[in-house]
Amino acid sequence: MSQQETDGRIGVDDEGFIVDTEDCEEREAAYRARGTSRPITVVGNPVLHKECKDVTAFDDELAQLIDDMFASQKTAEGVGLAANQIGVDLKVFVYDCPDDDGKRHTGVVCNPVLEELAPETRVLDDSNEGCLSVPTAYASLARPDYAVVRGQDAQGNPIRVRGTGYFARCLQHETDHLYGYLYIDRLSKRERKDALRQMEEGTPRYETVPNS
Repeated sequence: MSQQETDGRIGVDDEGFIVDTEDCEEREAAYRARGTSRPITVVGNPVLHKECKDVTAFDDELAQLIDDMFASQKTAEGVGLAANQIGVDLKVFVYDCPDDDGKRHTGVVCNPVLEELAPETRVLDDSNEGCLSVPTAYASLARPDYAVVRGQDAQGNPIRVRGTGYFARCLQHETDHLYGYLYIDRLSKRERKDALRQMEEGTPRYETVPNS
């Protein structure tokens, strides 16, 4: 099945991956209309630097969190957002992200785990990367240009998501967040220092939570 189901869940393709490229505009707008935008936590906030708790309750509270995350992502003009980026200690991220072919992907993953790629299939893409939690800063970071994440949807059903190019980078970036890693943690000391300098010198275009 590939059509969106009446309960809001999206279908899967013949290989068992979710079909997250259909009705993206309508689904994202529906999430956002129900949600309330929240300020973004930034590097240094403790919630960003530890592994988040597993999602165990797939209930109305989780649904509201997801709506708020889509609203917050839109306000900040992001393509992906992890729950700890709005201060919530739970393993869930949302995305509304194009791949390198310009195809839009929109969805939610709870309790994500990146699948290991066979060494012979790993092709690194050394592109610029940024983060809403490190506002105004960018750095080149090599990541595999293909990624598969397994987890659960908002109802607790098992899902697998795959991405290529920019979308693969997004899946890896957001999964990292939920295990306590920011992209700058994967940089050299010099590159990390430069990214933090960029952040200090810049002005975020969205509301952030000051670190006490």
